[in-house]
Amino acid sequence: MPSSLSAVASERLYDTFVRLCEIRSPTGEEREVADTLAAELRALGLDVEEDDAAGPAAAGAGNLLARVPGERDEFVMFCAHMDTVPHRGRIEVVDDEGVFRSAGDTILGADNKAAVAVFVELARRGVERRAPVGIELVLTVAEEQGLRGAKAFDVDRLRAEVGFVLDHAAPVGGVITATPTQHKILADFVGVEAHAGVRPEDGSSAIEAAAAAIGRMNLGRLDEGTTANVGVIKGGTSGNVVPGHCAIHAEARSIDAGRAAEVAGQISDACAWGASEFGCDVDVRVEELFRGYKVPSSSAALALAEDSLRSAGLEPRRESIGGGSDANAFRLAGFDSVLLANGPDAVHTADEHVAAADLDKMLEVCEGILARA
Repeated sequence: MPSSLSAVASERLYDTFVRLCEIRSPTGEEREVADTLAAELRALGLDVEEDDAAGPAAAGAGNLLARVPGERDEFVMFCAHMDTVPHRGRIEVVDDEGVFRSAGDTILGADNKAAVAVFVELARRGVERRAPVGIELVLTVAEEQGLRGAKAFDVDRLRAEVGFVLDHAAPVGGVITATPTQHKILADFVGVEAHAGVRPEDGSSAIEAAAAAIGRMNLGRLDEGTTANVGVIKGGTSGNVVPGHCAIHAEARSIDAGRAAEVAGQISDACAWGASEFGCDVDVRVEELFRGYKVPSSSAALALAEDSLRSAGLEPRRESIGGGSDANAFRLAGFDSVLLANGPDAVHTADEHVAAADLDKMLEVCEGILARA
């Protein structure tokens, strides 16, 4: 445990983490956790605002914004999301010799409540002993479904000029300097139903059209910075009916935004070809879920992050990743933010876990950012 952290602060951090993980909050069900966090931050004497993002983000609550005054009238922003991926059953957290895990077959929720808990403790310590600069906490909703909360957040509300998103499931020390653009492709194939055993020739199989389209697509890793995938296929009503409907859900990602759009277009073209080959219609919708970015070497947020990691005894690792985070939405809006690795592993699975030592280390890094801001 870092010497700069008292045992009381660490135990308080762990208790907060466990308690937050055990509050159910899949995307669209964030109301309880948002109310809990708002109440706890207000109990510290902080002003907490909830925006109106619940509607446009299709979330259970709006984004929260709280400020902790510092010695100087300057601020640094820290962001984490409150929602989790869907899961069945209640989450129960166990401490397995200093590593937090789920007691059952659910996720743990460290994505992203490990960061939320760190920020709550950061706020507590900022109130107890005034931080060198002010802290702005942005706690978002609907991140797991296309960064919808962050997209709906008005960055003009921020007083900070730099921000840090703690939401990359990797060993502490990672600094994400490049992320991809992601396109979602939804294709609905419409054929003609017919009795499969009596008059199949009267039908047009939507499933056959979709299968042909998928067979024509280039999927998997297409090059060093580009991937494509078909993750969902749904169709048909019964084994004895020529299916009149089939839907597929695909995606394309690339570090090169133009390449991502190109691959999404190729998937769309394959769907049109498959439909025409089997006498079906198809409606294809392509949506850019998030725009990728490359953090320039001149970024003030990047310099602050790396200095603070070195001060905490960690050598920063600049990384390019295949996923997105709220940092994508902030950087697209022109706000200098950096995504940092914060320790969880095996997220979105029943094996998800995070070490108590990583919670301590990320709190130390965040305090180092404030000290150097």
